Amino acid sequence: MKALNVTTLILLIVGGLDWGLVGLLSFDLVATIFGSESTLSRLVYVAVGISAVWQLVPLLADLRGHGRVSVRGSTAR
Repeated sequence: MKALNVTTLILLIVGGLDWGLVGLLSFDLVATIFGSESTLSRLVYVAVGISAVWQLVPLLADLRGHGRVSVRGSTAR
């Protein structure tokens, strides 16, 4: 399970950096690497979306259960 969490976090970081580049420079790194509208690009985008849902579930459960989220060993409200 830990490997899956690490993988989804890496994909979310890749997706976030890609969107940052799109917003700042109008440059889509994923499309540049794998080709615009290619099947591989679409798979990367879908994997990032699924990763977001995967990470959202425990976040919502934690918020519902405790009212706070743990951030690197501390708690934030």
